[in-house]
Amino acid sequence: MNIALLANPTAGKGRRAALLPVVVERLAAEGAAVRVVTGATAAEMASGARAAVEDGSAVVAMGGDGTVHLGLQAVAGTGVPFGIVPAGTGNDFAARLGLPADPLDAARGVAVALRDGATRAVDLARVAGADGTTAWFGAVLAAGFDAFVNERANRIRWPRGPQRYNRAIVEELLALKARRYRMSLDGDEQEFASVLVAVGNTESYGGGFRIVPDADPADGLLDVVVAEPLGRLTLMRLRPKVYTGEHVRDPRVSTYRARVIELAAEGVTAYADGERICPLPVTITCVPGALTLLT
Repeated sequence: MNIALLANPTAGKGRRAALLPVVVERLAAEGAAVRVVTGATAAEMASGARAAVEDGSAVVAMGGDGTVHLGLQAVAGTGVPFGIVPAGTGNDFAARLGLPADPLDAARGVAVALRDGATRAVDLARVAGADGTTAWFGAVLAAGFDAFVNERANRIRWPRGPQRYNRAIVEELLALKARRYRMSLDGDEQEFASVLVAVGNTESYGGGFRIVPDADPADGLLDVVVAEPLGRLTLMRLRPKVYTGEHVRDPRVSTYRARVIELAAEGVTAYADGERICPLPVTITCVPGALTLLT
């Protein structure tokens, strides 16, 4: 048994870096040979993950949703076993799959699962952009207000850390405007104005925002949430309800379910699992059982 451990040294704001040797020990406790794959850039780590898949190693991502997202690009659709050791500031995908929150417990669970050949099939979503971009995601794709916040935050150099997101939220609220979207759900087309559009394979993003609370990564479908044009104050009043999923009961919020979703709008860039994907238009397809999860 061989394991390639994708380890992000900056995950959890660097607070979990000291856990790496202990995690390696836990993963190796059931007889696996563990090789740590890291890199100065995401591209280097992605290259290491692809090489591990070609070598036939199981792949384990130690980090937050960004590290998991990177690993998914290598293993999706290959049948290669994939494990998660949650060690980031946001671990939405792992949490919604019911995996242990404690990194050491998760590492032990992965090691035992690999020893016993215990896996389960999990759906993933595949994004194809008009610009030729292709990517997989496990949690949520944002294509509205939250995507704009991410895009702005990535341009901000000060302040650093979570405060840059707070600044980005304020600035995007000041710039808030509805955009015109075109959406096709399994061929059924519609147009609408909206400030928030999200497509989920699992229910949450951003560290617990249950934006698509009914999403199920084993039903072969994706869930869509659309909020009609809202003012700044209304949007901020609605936002706390996302933690419980109660926002979908608001009459100004609509939900849909489909296997293939086409989404288009001018000037909107899609983010999935918190990572920048590409500008709209995109086609998002649910691929049943694309992930072989060690569990």
